[in-house]
Amino acid sequence: MDKSTLPQKILEQIEIREKYLDAFRGCMIGGAAGDALGYPVEFMTADTIYEKYGPSGISNYQLDPRSGLALISDDTQMSLFTADGLLVGQTRRRLSGISAQPRYYVYLAYLDWLETQRGIEHGERISWLMDIQSLWSCRAPGATCLDALSSGKQGSTEQRINHSKGCGGVMRVAPVGLLLHGKSFEDADMEGAEVAALTHSHSLGFMPAAFLTHVIKRITTLEGPIDLETVINEAIQMISGLFAERKHLGAFIDLIERAVDYSKNQFSDAENIPMIGAGWCGDEALAIALYCSLRYKDDFSAAIRAAVNHSGDSDSTGAITGNIVGAMVGYEAIDDCWKQNLELRDTILEIADDLCYGCQMSEHGTYKDEVWLSKYTR
Repeated sequence: MDKSTLPQKILEQIEIREKYLDAFRGCMIGGAAGDALGYPVEFMTADTIYEKYGPSGISNYQLDPRSGLALISDDTQMSLFTADGLLVGQTRRRLSGISAQPRYYVYLAYLDWLETQRGIEHGERISWLMDIQSLWSCRAPGATCLDALSSGKQGSTEQRINHSKGCGGVMRVAPVGLLLHGKSFEDADMEGAEVAALTHSHSLGFMPAAFLTHVIKRITTLEGPIDLETVINEAIQMISGLFAERKHLGAFIDLIERAVDYSKNQFSDAENIPMIGAGWCGDEALAIALYCSLRYKDDFSAAIRAAVNHSGDSDSTGAITGNIVGAMVGYEAIDDCWKQNLELRDTILEIADDLCYGCQMSEHGTYKDEVWLSKYTR
């Protein structure tokens, strides 16, 4: 960003936002790193992982022989499209003063993602990410996401379109917690749930998304030391109020509290994580990620390694853990081995920066950012 060309008022806003940039970048790159580490072992049992990679399990990127890169899965793809949709919505709101709810633009962005996976054209494209050829690669996309988006129906927390409680909702919503700084926690958390409910109608598919939104938003707005357990307890209280009438709320909160307790015991990760679950469902994926994030809150590498070496949805648990711990430690503190050879690293950083700074134009202002307009007003 060339600051020398910016009006003084815009420059002041940019400088205010800069203090959050390291956390935003850490969250997005961290999620992609955990995803890329776990992607090669997503469908393996723990025994198979250890047999193939040794007693420490998979501990480094397995580079694609053709590209030489650590490949991301659908988790990071959909996180990027989530961010793209949110930024389109923000830009329309800033430039016209009116817009639909953020979830609507995310839904349109997901239809763009669907076209990259199934070739289903749907009218006007809104996502500049569709210009990136490598995003037209199928990386084990979740059947629920594909089928829900192909149905032509737009799900919500009140409009059920299926019975899925899979983790495909929670694994993609970290950008909601990053961008919606201006909203109250209650509104942001609910928007996270609605973004997940676009494709996942079971409450255990969308309540974890609200929970993660709260955690990410809180981490990236706190100044000073972060007590993750306090943040988790705060999220429990918020989610308990938002979803008090949901019959699965109690089981969800019990699982989160057990994960917190396990993170403090003397047993190994190999013993603890299976007692939490496998991560295929949204509540289990979040609980495993919270366990790993608490246990290794100051060690990004240890956190994502723990999150992927188990029998279950390794890329999703790795991605969510990477989102949380990456936001906590910040991009600069993440070891270089996770930044090097990461597929679409520059694109992920660009999206992270856009989420941090946001649209700086306004309906009645004279400042125009042509690059931004070309990306988010297609």
